[in-house]
Amino acid sequence: MSFSFRHWKIRPVDEETVRKLSLQSELPLPLARVLALRGFHTPEMVERFLHPKLSGLSDPFLLPDMEKAVSRLWKAFQGGEIITVFGDYDVDGVTSAALLTRIFVALGANVKPFIPDRLDEGYGLSVQALERCISEHGSSVVVSVDCGVNSVDSVRMAQTRGVDVIVTDHHEPGEETAPAFALINPKLGTVKSLEMLSGVGVAFKLAHALVKRGRELGDAAAAVLELREYLDIVSLGTVADIVPLREENRILVRHGLTQLARTRWPGLEALKNVAGVKGELETYHLGFQLGPRINASGRIGQPMEALSLLITPDSAQAQRIARVLDETNAERRKIEREMADAAFEEIDTYFDPEKHFGLVVAREGWHPGVVGIVASRVSRHYNRPAIIMGIEEEGHARGSCRSIAEYNMLDGLQACADLLSKFGGHKMAAGLEVKPGKLDDFKEQFNRAVFQSLENVDLTPVQPIDAVLEPRDVNQEFYCEMKKLRPFGQDNPEPVWAMEKMSVSGSPRVVGENHLKLSLVSKGCKFDAIAFNFPLEDLPPGRVDVAFVLKENCWMGNTTLQLQVLDIRPTN
Repeated sequence: MSFSFRHWKIRPVDEETVRKLSLQSELPLPLARVLALRGFHTPEMVERFLHPKLSGLSDPFLLPDMEKAVSRLWKAFQGGEIITVFGDYDVDGVTSAALLTRIFVALGANVKPFIPDRLDEGYGLSVQALERCISEHGSSVVVSVDCGVNSVDSVRMAQTRGVDVIVTDHHEPGEETAPAFALINPKLGTVKSLEMLSGVGVAFKLAHALVKRGRELGDAAAAVLELREYLDIVSLGTVADIVPLREENRILVRHGLTQLARTRWPGLEALKNVAGVKGELETYHLGFQLGPRINASGRIGQPMEALSLLITPDSAQAQRIARVLDETNAERRKIEREMADAAFEEIDTYFDPEKHFGLVVAREGWHPGVVGIVASRVSRHYNRPAIIMGIEEEGHARGSCRSIAEYNMLDGLQACADLLSKFGGHKMAAGLEVKPGKLDDFKEQFNRAVFQSLENVDLTPVQPIDAVLEPRDVNQEFYCEMKKLRPFGQDNPEPVWAMEKMSVSGSPRVVGENHLKLSLVSKGCKFDAIAFNFPLEDLPPGRVDVAFVLKENCWMGNTTLQLQVLDIRPTN
């Protein structure tokens, strides 16, 4: 973390709107300011946001091809046909596959789940993976989750073998989409708010539609199936896929967190136990404790293990698999740490912020399942587009790209297309493969392309501030009101506050590896604070301004408020 080098920016908003909203909604002024910044300008909008209800979910039949998919699946259920749920190896794909497998089983289906091998069969609904899937399972219906919208050749192959493919996906459709029996993708529909659904969100919509139709048909299993009990699985995939926590995603995650606290699934309970998740559940636990353990199996292990964890009814088996995933995640973290350290060491030997704008590091033996995570760390650290690659035996360098808000990564890759065997992705993240013998040329050409776009852009990191607080306003009552904004995540981040002209009380001390524990005083109010990865010698002398998020610190049975410091600077 770099302190004292960020530009603080108090986000602008119409203060009269804030005052009215505070009075009408009976909210503290700083919280009204946060809500106004996020587009909520009336008490009615605030009420819907702060108290999201399951009744606010839309009719699943609004999604394209839902009617066709539901009719075909109920025919398969009633006819005893073999159905395969074809997932993917990230958290969104695994939870999507687990959700539909559980729902189909509960509705009496003959279902077999499948996840492809990341290294041998590639990403998504590939021809190779689908061929193996059909051969092994003998399915007459394949339901893809979190993939397949553009898998034209794969679906055509399945059709020649008499298999109906139902695609559920949320990725961007290409010019030619898969000719599936049914193609359920909110980005092909007309309901704008549904376009932000994750893969597991789309799968949940299919589940909802199946249950509605089953009840209309008088099916006994559908009549007693409680979809609320599956929302913990839905919330895990939704948070991990970093989709906006607005609209229906917010509803699903808010209620999913409640369900996760009392989950009926042995796999989720076992996963919580090995991750040490206790107390009140937040999106942090999903995104940084449970999700990575699911992801690790897809990155460096066997993704079917993660799926087995989420669908097993056996507690002993769940505990065994959870321990394996925990060990796999520890190995993933070790690999990631070693790769990141090597990347930082190499870049630091030459990095000049006036010359180096596009950063590329490639080494032999680097694990393809971890390069994306390392690219994200490098990009954040230097505030530059970054590419991390492993060099393979045949001389290809293959890896992942991560960008910054100011730069479209695909522009840089397109500028180097003559040096690439293939590439694809979107503005912020992409994958690529460099032709043998062209790595040095690519490094130079990519840096030049990024430089041409960013040479006149101020890349000083910005620390956004939602509001400046008065010390007397920061108390337990304020914190309880702030919690109503949860769940925090994409497009609804945790509010960042600032307090000015604070004094350091007593002697700050280093805890853990390099974390600074200190007490801060302002206007007669004293606050406990912690700054992670902050060297003691970097603490400015005299009075300071502090940017922070507000947390509860529970220790030895006592709960107190704590400022989790994001940035600290000398008071002007």
